[in-house]
Order: sequence, then C-alpha cells, then structure tokens
Amino acid sequence: MALSEIENGCPGGEGGESDLIVKACVLGGFSETVETRALISSLPEVHGDPVTSESTTERFLVIMNRYQEQPHLLDPHTEWMLNMILEFVRSEKSPPSLVHLSFKFLYVVWENIIIRAFTNTVHCPSVGKLCITWETRYMLLLWLSMTCLIPFDLYRLDGHLESDGGKAREPTMDRILAIAKSYLLVSDTPRDAASVLVSKFMTRPDVKQKRLGDFLDWSLTTISQTNDESMRDIMVLDGALQSLAKLFKHGKRDDLLQYAPTILQCLEQKHLSESSQAMLRRLGVKLIQRLGLTFLKPRLAAWRYQRGSRSLAANLSMSQSTVAAATGTPEVETQEQEEDYDIPEEVETVIGEFQPPLSLKGLFFFQESDNAWHGGCLALAELGRRGLLLPSRLTDVVPLIIKSLTYEEKRGACSVGSNVRDAACYVCWSFARAYEPTELKPFVTQIASFICSWTILTQCTKNVLAVCCLLVVYIASFPEYTKAMIDHLISMKINHWDGVIRELATKALHNLTPQAPDYMATTVVPQLLPMAVGIDLHGRHGAIMACAEITHALYKQGLQTNRYILRTKLHSERLFAVYYSLIFLLRLQVAVVSALTALCEEYYQAEPGQADSQMQDALISQYIEGLKSPQMLTRCGSALALGCLPRFMIQGKLMQVCLEDVYILDIFTEARRDAVGAIAQVCVKAGVCAHGSPDSALCSENVAEVYGALLNSMNDYTTDSRGDVGAWVREAAMTSLMEVTMLVAISAPEILSVKCMMCCLAQQAAEKIDRYRAHAGNIFLSLLHSTEPEVPHIPHREELLSIFPVETTTTLNWNAPSQAFQYITQLLGLPQYQRHTLLGLTVSVGGITESTVGQRFWNERKIILKVSIPFLKMLNQMLANSCFEILTTQENHQFCVELLTLCKEFKKTKDISKLRACVAVFCGLIQFQGEVRKKVLSQLLMLLCHSFPVIRKATAGQMYEMLLTYDDVIDPEVLDDVMTLLSDTNWLVVTLDAVFQYFLIVTCFGVYLIRCRAGWFFLFFFSGKVTLPRYGRTGISFVIGWESPAHGWLPR
Repeated sequence: MALSEIENGCPGGEGGESDLIVKACVLGGFSETVETRALISSLPEVHGDPVTSESTTERFLVIMNRYQEQPHLLDPHTEWMLNMILEFVRSEKSPPSLVHLSFKFLYVVWENIIIRAFTNTVHCPSVGKLCITWETRYMLLLWLSMTCLIPFDLYRLDGHLESDGGKAREPTMDRILAIAKSYLLVSDTPRDAASVLVSKFMTRPDVKQKRLGDFLDWSLTTISQTNDESMRDIMVLDGALQSLAKLFKHGKRDDLLQYAPTILQCLEQKHLSESSQAMLRRLGVKLIQRLGLTFLKPRLAAWRYQRGSRSLAANLSMSQSTVAAATGTPEVETQEQEEDYDIPEEVETVIGEFQPPLSLKGLFFFQESDNAWHGGCLALAELGRRGLLLPSRLTDVVPLIIKSLTYEEKRGACSVGSNVRDAACYVCWSFARAYEPTELKPFVTQIASFICSWTILTQCTKNVLAVCCLLVVYIASFPEYTKAMIDHLISMKINHWDGVIRELATKALHNLTPQAPDYMATTVVPQLLPMAVGIDLHGRHGAIMACAEITHALYKQGLQTNRYILRTKLHSERLFAVYYSLIFLLRLQVAVVSALTALCEEYYQAEPGQADSQMQDALISQYIEGLKSPQMLTRCGSALALGCLPRFMIQGKLMQVCLEDVYILDIFTEARRDAVGAIAQVCVKAGVCAHGSPDSALCSENVAEVYGALLNSMNDYTTDSRGDVGAWVREAAMTSLMEVTMLVAISAPEILSVKCMMCCLAQQAAEKIDRYRAHAGNIFLSLLHSTEPEVPHIPHREELLSIFPVETTTTLNWNAPSQAFQYITQLLGLPQYQRHTLLGLTVSVGGITESTVGQRFWNERKIILKVSIPFLKMLNQMLANSCFEILTTQENHQFCVELLTLCKEFKKTKDISKLRACVAVFCGLIQFQGEVRKKVLSQLLMLLCHSFPVIRKATAGQMYEMLLTYDDVIDPEVLDDVMTLLSDTNWLVVTLDAVFQYFLIVTCFGVYLIRCRAGWFFLFFFSGKVTLPRYGRTGISFVIGWESPAHGWLPR
C-alpha cells in the first residue's frame, strides 16, 4: 500500500476539548503516478491561461511536497518525469510561456530529487532568450553547472575561434565564467544557483589553472568596493561570499591554500562580524571557518573513541578483552603516523574572529535567547565529534548539557526550546561516539536520568495521562531514576506556565510518593513550602497542589504501614505560613478555610479546649490586619478564616473579632459579604450567655451591637457594572440574622429584640429580584412560625399569622410576583411594617423587571439616597397612571409642594440617569394646578438649557410629549410653534440658532428677557420674585456662549 496511517485516539475530556490524535504516516511508494503524468501532459493546454496554469502548478507542488522527507521514493520515477518536462523545453515549437511553465515544474522536482538526475546534455535553449522568470534562470544555471562536470578540456569545444565574419569568438570557458559572474550580482534566487555553478566550474582542472586566480581577484575586488548600507551592495556581497564559501567547500586544499591568506586578510578588513545583516555575518563565519580548515592539515585525535562493529548485538556480545585488543592497534599506528608541524599564523587570526561567538559558557545563560542556546549546543557537538574537546573539559560541559536538556522558555501562549533540547540530545549522541566509555561513565547516569525524565514527562498530556503515569512509576522503580524523576518534577514541571502540565506533574508526584516516602517528607515537602508562599503565581499554584498530592499519598501510605511520616517532619509555624497564603487564592478559599479548625486543633492547643495564647494573639491579629488589606482576596480570605476559627481560639476575643469596623465599612462587596457571614459563625461558636462576658459569649451587653452591624448590612444597595452587588451582602445578612436569632431564642430569649429585623425582612421580601425576595420571605415565615424555639417580641404577630397561615410556608411561591405581592401589600395595613414595606416596593417598582412591572406604589419623602433613582422611576409611573388625580383639582396642595421640593433636591446632581428621571417626574408634575405648575415649568426650562447636551435633548423630548398630553399648559395660539421648536432644534450642539430658539420658547411660556454686558440672562416672574439662574448658583448654565461677528465666543 502506498500510504498507511495508524491513528490512536482517546475519548475527549470535559469542556469539549478535542481529542489528541497521534498519527504515524508512512509512505510506501509514489502513489500519484497517474495524476502526475496527467499534470505534466496538460502543460501544453494550460500554459496560456494564468489561472489554470497556477492551479496545475500548485497541485503538482502539493504532490511533490509529500515526499520531502522520503525523496528516495521518487528515484524510480525521476527519469520519466524529467524526460516529459525536458521534451517541452527542448522543442523548438514550444512557445515561451510553455517553456517557462516547464521550468517551474523542473524547479519543483529539483526540490525533491538529487541534482545528478539532470542530464549533462548541452542541447538546451539559450539563457539570454529565456530569462523572464527566475525559475527558468535558476534551472538553466543548475543545468549548466552539471554540464561543467564533463571530463574533457573545454578548449576542445571551441574549435576554430574565428567566426565566419573574421571576428574572434569568445572561448567557452570565458563565456561560462561571464555568465556566472553576471548572475552572482543579481538580487533574486538565481544568485544561489550561480554560486553552485562557480563551485563546480572553478574546481575543474583546466579552469583552476587558467581562471581561478582571476576569479578570486574579481571576488575580492567586489567585496572591497561594496558595503552593507544599500540593498544593492548587500546582494552583491551575498553573491561573492556565497561563491567563495562553496568554492572552499568543494575545492582541494592544495589548490586553494596559496590564496587563503589574501582572502582572510580581505575579510578581516571588511569586518563582516559587525554588519547589521545577519545573512552577511553568517556567510562571513562560514567562509572564515573553511579558510581555517584550509590552513590546517587533517588530523585524527588519538584519544577518540574507536568505533566497534556496526551491529549493536555484536558489540554487546564482545568481551571487554576483545574490545581492548581490537582498539589498541589503531592507537599505536596513529601515534606512529603523527608528525609535528608548525601551525600557520593565520589560524590565530581565524580563532580571533571566532572568539566572541565561541565563548560557549557565555551562551548558556537564561538571559540569552533560545538561538544562542541552540548554537552553543551545536558548537559543542561539532567540537566533540572532531576531537577538539578534551575529556578533561567534560566536567565543565556536562552541566551545560543538563541545562540544555531541560531548556524551555514561555513566549506568548506557547513555549520555545524544543530546538535547544534536540540540539542537546545531538550533543549526547556525538559525545557517545567521540569518547571512550570510561571517560563518560561518571556522567552517564545523570545525563540518562534527565533525558528519560524530560522525554516521558514532556509527552504526558491529558489524553495519555494513564500511560504516562504508568511509565513514570515503572521508570522510578529503578533507584537510579527515582530521585532524578522527582527532582525534575519539582524544579521544572510544578511551576510550568501551562496549568495542565502543573496538574499532571502533581499527579505524578502522588504516584511517585510510595517509591520514596522518606525523601518526599524530609526533602521535597520542605522545598515546596517556601514555593507555596513565593511571588510566582504559577509556582505557588503548583507547590500547593504538590503539597496536597504528596500529603494525600503519605496519608494513604501511613494507613497501610501504620507509620505517619509527615506529622513528625513539619513545623507548625511553617505549615501555618503556607496555610495563610492559601486563603488568598480564590479557587482554594472555600476548601482551605474548612480545614482551619482541624489545623488549629492539631497545633494551637496548649491543653484540650485552651488555645496557645501566643499563637492565638498572632493568628487573630494577622487575620484582622488582613481585613484592612487593599487586596480584595486578602480581605475575603481573612474574613472567612475568622469565621472558621474554633471556639477556643476566639475565647476572650469575641468583641475584637466580631465587631471590627472594617467588616461593615469595607470597600469590597465580596469582603462585606464574607464578613457578615463570619459574624454569625463567630457568634454561633461563642454561644449565648445572657449575663456573660461580652468577650466570651453573646450577651445582653453586645447583642445590640451584633444586631446593629447585621441590620446595617441590610441597607447595602451598592451597584456597579455587575448590577446590584449589594444584594450579596443583604442575602448574607438575612442568613446571619436568622442563625443568630435562633441561637439567642434558645438560650436567652429575654435579650432578644426582633422588631427591626422583621421590618427589614419585610422590606427585602417586597423587592424586585426573585432570588433575594424568596430568601427573605422564607426566613420571615420561618421565624414567624418557629415553635422550637418560638421567637419572641414579633410585632403584630396575630395579624401576621392571619396574613401568613402555616400552610403558606410550603405553598407560597415567593419567586412568583403574582403570588408574593398579594401577601406583601397586606403588610401596608400594619403600622410597624408600613415604612419598610413601602421602601421595598419602591425599589421594586423603580427598578423595573419583567416580573414586577405591574406594581405601583409610593414612599415617604425622606428616602434613602441609594434608592433615589428607583424612587423617581416609581414616582413617574404613578404620575403617568393618574394615581394622584384627586389632587389635580386643588391648587398648591401641600403634598404636591413637598413633592416638588424633593425632586428639586435630586436635580442638583451630576448623575445623568438621575437627571433623566427628574425630567420625567417634572413633566408628570405639570398636571397639578397653581404655583406648582409654574415652578415645574421653570425647572423644565432650566433643564432645557443644562450644560449636559444629553439632558437638553432629553428635556426637549419629554416636554414635547408633555404638551401632547396636557394641552392646557400653554396658549393654543403658540402651541404649534413651541412644539416645532422643541422637535426641530438640535439641542446637542449649542449654536446661535439654538439660543434664539430657546428665547422663543421662553417667551412663549411668559419669560421676559433682558440683555447684560456679560451675556443673556432671563427672569422668571412666576413666583412673584426674580430668579436669576446663573451658572454656579443653581448648578445649571444657560449656554456656553454665542457666536458674534464682533466679539466671537464669549465665556459663560
């Protein structure tokens, strides 16, 4: 079969993650023979159409690219592919477009086959006639380089150099050299092919005798006369350096040695190592390296490892004595063949050029890039292979290899370093073949453990976790690898940037713990504890999870062996430091604080039931200080921790713990929520004693303070981008009040006062959010119908029992507004509950939701500032639905006057939402007669000239709707004009036209204008006295200014 694929997959995990599919593709042969023949045969038909020819070329490229890693599969088919393509090239009838397309196909084939597959036939088109595409020029130059390999002297091809016209023809040798030189100076890919042509052409025996010196002079002149500042010179330098590098690669040392000092001197003067172009620096290093090898005679190091048999089985079956006898003779022969000779001075120059890049130790620092590490590893490998790294230097080199084997650097959402690790493995491979086994023996275990650890643990992913765990446990069962595997996990994996890798590493540590329990308890866990409180977030997460996994494994090990190692190895203060850091991690807070009781009982009891006073003071002081931290998670964690302290830890500290001011005045909503919950937990653990000490139990002296703190939390209406986040605090406060109330009702009901609590619960039961309304309602009914114990002092208990019978505790659905509000509205008839019920209904109506839109109610004048917007929205609905129609027939009713005064207070704000709500309410108040209407009109006119453009626009729109609803507000003769001005004027932009439009509107409403030097102001005579709404007195402004030809823009 041409293609065999083996796919192994595992079912995916949660979250819709795609499965890991491991594919091993092995090509068994060239399976696209028929399609390839069809594509090549279609060239005469498709060459004229650019679209078709491009698609044909792309398809041919896709087929060829499949065999880049197995090009030998194309060898049996190379001949017929080249013959088919060259047939079009050689044909005199082929148009230029077909020839160029054929050369494109040749270039694709060239990338996948060996150059020797080309024929050395000289019958090919002229380069000069077919130089349109770079593929054509590239392939013709390569073809020409193959023809240069013919073993005959080129002068035999010249014949008679005189043409028919009597003019001398240029020799073939000169013509080829001229072509090569011309294409070394171009800026496209044929420059690379020209350098190949030079390397093949100049190393011919006949050419190197006549033209090698001239060509080298031309190359050095070109290098000397160019610089790396212009792109043209850079391309010329690239061509000249490439040609010299390939020439010294393929040429013989004896032929090039006489020219090497001159070339080295030229390169030294050029200072290519200081060039800003990486391409030129690379070519310079390559050329200098080959010059250095030219200066040196070939020599084999006597100490190098002598290769045995090519068969591994044969090597293993040979005895040590046989190996020693077989390897002894070549060493003696090599020493006899060695002879001393003087090292050329130029070698020192070459070494001096390489000194900066070959400071290998300087490359292996984490400040360097992965490219530096990669280059350093390759340099070490090549030095070792060539016997230039003495065995005495292995002690310095092996630590560098170890670091490279574990190199990894995060870059964005991925990591780099695989090339460095591969290069480090290549170093190990080269060293194994360069040194005697006795030289490497001290380092084999260390290197093998790192290679084994990295190889297995790097391949460990979520879908192959089971396999990796089995491999880790199996390999760690060998003593040589146990600690190395554990150390690698601790140093490299638990602090990895990928969270999945960290979790897998901790699972591996769990499985490795039975292999070395003492090492885990005495060495690994003490290493992890400082990491758990470090500044690196990844390291903290991994260390915490590793501590948990190792502790769990040691616990299971202790159950089996009845030997608990960890208990005797850890110090309580260090463990508490780790624990204290854990409470600040959001994902672990709930789990960690639940273990605090067990931790305190284990380590912080001086005697049973009595706390260690020193640790008690330190612990509580640290958590109370954490309540004042600027970090939200720190405050939340500290509050949760205080709530979980056992009773003996808060003995004598109740007032300090429970009534800290920062509990309620916290700037973070989440911290306030956790603090309110902690108050109830602390009180429940401290217990109730009516005449006890306020620092030890809930008593008559501190119960009022506790209830006051919880009831204040019931008024938290904080909102942010997440919505009504204060509801979190209110919910926690309701739960805490119920817990404390039931506790006190059991032990000391005489100190209990529940009036305010029941009123606040009634308020919450009347609000808009279904979840919190249901929570408050259920608590309200639970306290009302509680019998064991019975909650005393509930206001209007009998009336409440008639409104809420016992069956309502199970049948009433508080989440359904249609059911809940039927009962809640009946509380308005009870004086004690009236105010709070109205306040809750105000919030419910003002903050409209889909379920509470049908409820409309009214509240008292002194409303809480935080619910002012819901109040204004509710008031607007009541005015729009004629809830105060009975007052419209009376002029200057006291209720209307006070309502107007209250709304005027709200108008002073800079809050856009509140100002919009005020505009709507003012438009609704216009229905009242007398002085109230005049004052409402004055407020609307001032809002119409507000400094905020959106308020001006909103006011104009609301006034337009108001005049449509109430047609008796203005004289019918000017009504149409006013409505036109309100609708057509652009109130967002203050212009001279807008000023005049405003004057006209004000005039229609009965406002007289006067002109002052500083600008236009207007007077209102509705109230019987002059009102001057200048900027700064009433919080409003008329206009920014107006445009005047004489004065321009005037200030406000």
